[in-house]
Amino acid sequence: MAAGWNADTAAGPVGSGTVTLVEGSSFCISSANGDIHPEHPHGVFHEDTRILSRWNLSVNGLPLEALTAETKEPYRALFIGRVPRSDGYADSPLIVERLREVGAGIREEITIRNYSSKETECIVSLSVESDFADLFEVKEARVQRRWEESRQPEGDSLVIKAGWQDLVKSVVVNAHGAEVTADSLTFRTVVPPRGAWSSRVSVAPAANGGGVPPSSLARPALGDVSPSDRRRQEWVAKIPKLHMGNRSIERTLRRSYDDLGALRIEDPAHPERIVVAAGAPWFMTLFGRDSLWASEMALPVDPSLALGTLQTLADRQGKAVDVMSEEEPGKILHEVRLGISSGLALGGKSAYYGSVDATPQFVMALGSVSRWGFAKDTIAALLPHADRALDWVRNYGDKDGDGFVEYERLNDQGLINQGWKDSWDGINFADGTLAEPPIALCEVQALVYSALLSRAWMAYDAGDVPLAARLTEEAAQLKKKFNEQFWLPDRGYYAVALDRNKRPVDACTSNMGQCLWHGIVDEDKLPLVAERLMTPEMFSGWGVRTLATDMGAYNPASYHNGSVWPHDNAIIAAGLLRYGFVEEAQRIATALLEAAEYTDGRLPELFCGFSRDQVTEPVPYPTACSPQAWAATTPIMLVTSLMRYDAHVSRGGMWMDPVLPKSYGDLHITNAPMGGGRITIDITGSEPSVQGLAEGLTFHREHRPWLTELLAEAGLGK
Repeated sequence: MAAGWNADTAAGPVGSGTVTLVEGSSFCISSANGDIHPEHPHGVFHEDTRILSRWNLSVNGLPLEALTAETKEPYRALFIGRVPRSDGYADSPLIVERLREVGAGIREEITIRNYSSKETECIVSLSVESDFADLFEVKEARVQRRWEESRQPEGDSLVIKAGWQDLVKSVVVNAHGAEVTADSLTFRTVVPPRGAWSSRVSVAPAANGGGVPPSSLARPALGDVSPSDRRRQEWVAKIPKLHMGNRSIERTLRRSYDDLGALRIEDPAHPERIVVAAGAPWFMTLFGRDSLWASEMALPVDPSLALGTLQTLADRQGKAVDVMSEEEPGKILHEVRLGISSGLALGGKSAYYGSVDATPQFVMALGSVSRWGFAKDTIAALLPHADRALDWVRNYGDKDGDGFVEYERLNDQGLINQGWKDSWDGINFADGTLAEPPIALCEVQALVYSALLSRAWMAYDAGDVPLAARLTEEAAQLKKKFNEQFWLPDRGYYAVALDRNKRPVDACTSNMGQCLWHGIVDEDKLPLVAERLMTPEMFSGWGVRTLATDMGAYNPASYHNGSVWPHDNAIIAAGLLRYGFVEEAQRIATALLEAAEYTDGRLPELFCGFSRDQVTEPVPYPTACSPQAWAATTPIMLVTSLMRYDAHVSRGGMWMDPVLPKSYGDLHITNAPMGGGRITIDITGSEPSVQGLAEGLTFHREHRPWLTELLAEAGLGK
């Protein structure tokens, strides 16, 4: 691999008009008319393998002309096209509808409507191919494996089997009523005048490489509820229901709920545990950083997502030193990959550990979950994993013993940068020069600070005051050292990092904004950081840029050097609110929620950093994931941050002191999880009320108490 290779930025764009559907660990990428082409990064993917590489529909030998494609749910879309005329006339009387649903495969209902006064003969053909390519091969346009393939018609089904070494993969294509050959499936029909014809087809992976798909994938009868619909109904029933005066924001929040529901995946070893996949199309799997952040941001919607994510990551916590996978004792993984060719994945194994921030973040997330009212023994079972994570921070994260956690990849196939800005050029000096590892990122030190305080609070909560005191003092020393070495007094902002020679990497970045949320910023520096974040060089009008426009590496259309990331902004806004910078936080939140209006209420992973004064709509970034987990949870975090809403069940209640802008209107939420029960929240103007709190819980009309405040009240720390 090239020295600058990075899996997150290597993919080419999937193409204009592309439609992405997602459900659990499966997804489908197709063109605007519904067709799937193997020469593009299209396909139906299940567990990181492309089980369908070509799916082309023709009527009377002609491909469909796309008219529209509407995503009904994250897993279902309606494609409408027309059959081109062969006589030169523009308008065609034949309209084709393709209603597609993705599950572990796809199910599709094809309908032809004849708007002419004459019956029309139609030959409807589907060309089908399955190359069983690994997700990375498709994403990076390097499909090289050649399987030994057999294509066997079996009644109205086509079974495609492929073998490679000792592996066998198989899919079953079912088309009731079709003529099936080894090459295609064909329906012959006559569509009556002003009438319609319809049929249903499906593609599913076969069980154990055999010729029969699992019964759970069977297509429901007409009018029945599909497994995906049932799963969505169960999700909707358990999450909060909301109404907002501002209907646009309400739509965005509901879209966030839907996308978050579709991005849930099960731990195969523990089906009762639901975790959050990182995002579609390329990251429908468990990630350390992404899954933890998304589930933390979604705590007010479903705290069990964070618990399931923590439990699943704990089971895969590092046990040994492995140079290729970058596994180390106590370390939390970066990503898990399934499928047949994990050798193409980072580190060459199914689990890759090249993340510097997931490990302290694990401890921080556990602290957050502990405050949302889970049983004490549930939290206690995870505490040894938190302690092992902190051991990794001290023994492996800080290899040189300088008090800061650094990263440097252990092999030339790993990620060069291992923080959230993990593109190869993501960390640079003000003049654009790349920083050389080992690199200590500012927000990683802030995460370690939060991890120490989180573990201190859990220790105090469990009655272990001496441990809480030691951890609180360790956090205080880190904060002091951080402010001494990362602050740039001549610039008025924090360095993004320290490089291999401990030089401050002096680019002005959004990373320092995340530090606000963790509380590691000294009080005298707060106004300068807040002011810098809102300058025209940093704030585009749609959000805070990853890199200021006056920096040497700035590029508005780069992945990490000038783009705007919604989740980054949500954390920054929450940090600003922590210290009373209400107007600044409202500006950021409102800008992002307005940006969502241009993408049907769904914020993408990122968009370009062009100024709102220059371009009046957010400019899409070509390879952005959508839906993506922490982008989907961004609207949730923005609104709950402005509600200043949090739970501290062990302290006997919930806290809320809303500062929602007037333009958001009144807010009414029912079925909100709190302390094992469900509550109703009303905010009229800025006045909140809460009903339904369980016995022993109290509503506090106050700003949420942060860990530093909780520990100070306990006599620990300042």
